[in-house]
Amino acid sequence: MQYRPLGRTGLTVSMLGYGASPLGGVFGQIDEQAGIRAVRTALDLGVNIIDVAPYYGATVAEQVLGRALRGVDRDTYLLASKVGRYGDSAFDFSAARVTASVEESLGRLGTDHLDLVQCHDIEFGDLDQIIDETLPTLAGLRAAGKVRFLGITGYPLPALARVAAAVPVDTVLSYCRYTLLDRTLAAAAPGFATAGAAVMNASPLAMGLLTRRGAPDWHPAPPEVRRAAAAVADRCAARGVDIAQVALSFAAAPVEFATTFVGSANADNMADNVRWALSDIDPDLLQEIEKVVAPVLNYAWSTGRPENNNPGEAA
Repeated sequence: MQYRPLGRTGLTVSMLGYGASPLGGVFGQIDEQAGIRAVRTALDLGVNIIDVAPYYGATVAEQVLGRALRGVDRDTYLLASKVGRYGDSAFDFSAARVTASVEESLGRLGTDHLDLVQCHDIEFGDLDQIIDETLPTLAGLRAAGKVRFLGITGYPLPALARVAAAVPVDTVLSYCRYTLLDRTLAAAAPGFATAGAAVMNASPLAMGLLTRRGAPDWHPAPPEVRRAAAAVADRCAARGVDIAQVALSFAAAPVEFATTFVGSANADNMADNVRWALSDIDPDLLQEIEKVVAPVLNYAWSTGRPENNNPGEAA
């Protein structure tokens, strides 16, 4: 495993982090004991940062993760959770709710502190409220020793940039924004670093687009992006390589990112993820992929409140 600084926090994190959403059954029903083995495998292979949220499986992911971490030395991993999103359409960034949310997460996770607490999918909220109410409330919890560092997450980079410029945050996490299909997060990373925030990447497989199975029906990508992803999968298969290996190696490589989160509720798959993140990509194959994705590169869909989006942004 390789390790990188987490911005200005003084912490060092594994270049591959464990994203715990699969523990909540987000991608299909899981065997809890298998999920627990996946967490332990990630830790055994050097992963030292874990990301979860109450939203994942309606708190189930936090509950399972809490059981997975029982008996594990608390000083050997960094634990990140979130506040503000509690369902597909359930958002509450108020001071009272986020205060209660942190306490609830601590209970489910079986710990007395979170290393990082993040405002979850801020594009669905009022950014002024997040700046003026949510983050100051979390700063109070930091002063009380409940959390160590503060962050924000979301898909539209302009929303993240606005909040990071207005209030000091330790981390910024975005998903699907640095993949074989979208490189926008790398271009934005220097600006976040200037603001003092470490950049964390998530969903290197673009929510299933960059897998042999392909995107689920609910995926927001338009047909042309889906076709490009399928063509990339075909190119990889023709060379005897799993597209997920190429996608994960590509997404985890930039040193501008403190970590890239990927999750699995299967121990063998998680071991593959670690191995793939540390692997190299055949440059000839990458050149072929670049040609395939060029017509759709950096396409972004709209999500959250309209005023927090730049649909179709390419930079």
